[in-house]
Amino acid sequence: MAVNRVTADLSAYPDLVMILLGMRVNALAGVRTLLGFGPQIARIGQDMPDGLLSHETFLWSLLPPHFGIRQYWRDFAALESWARSAPHREWWTAFLRNSGGTGFWHETYFMRGGVEAVFDDIPQPIGLMRFAPERPAKGGMFTARQRAAATNSTGFADRPAPAPVLTEEDLHSGNTSSP
Repeated sequence: MAVNRVTADLSAYPDLVMILLGMRVNALAGVRTLLGFGPQIARIGQDMPDGLLSHETFLWSLLPPHFGIRQYWRDFAALESWARSAPHREWWTAFLRNSGGTGFWHETYFMRGGVEAVFDDIPQPIGLMRFAPERPAKGGMFTARQRAAATNSTGFADRPAPAPVLTEEDLHSGNTSSP
């Protein structure tokens, strides 16, 4: 029987953004953190915020427990807007203050070119970290927008940057308020 080969016509999505995300358990307490995020993550796929085209969850590994998400967004502006709003803003602020025994990472790929990634409390190289040199996620590499611009992604260059969920200064000073 012949293979039924098809492809995706992405011509209607010139600014498409694909993001891979992962949460890995690093310590026993991380199991509770990961399980606590499960229902919240499932709601994203049910609610389908503006600009989210597809949301899929999967398992990277059983030991250590490492779960993943693949999302497709209409454009970076929609992804960034959602990431700066509730409930993501609260999740991300809380995680950056205390990872709860887990590690989190994401890699974002832009249809118009460019890639950005961040790895928080990931003890072993994964994804792009397996071959690309590490750099501190500070200064010009603190936000996804800044990291994407550093790889020549132009899909959002004409839009003003929203305030980050948590400023770099607040993260490193231990300030508990968010912008």
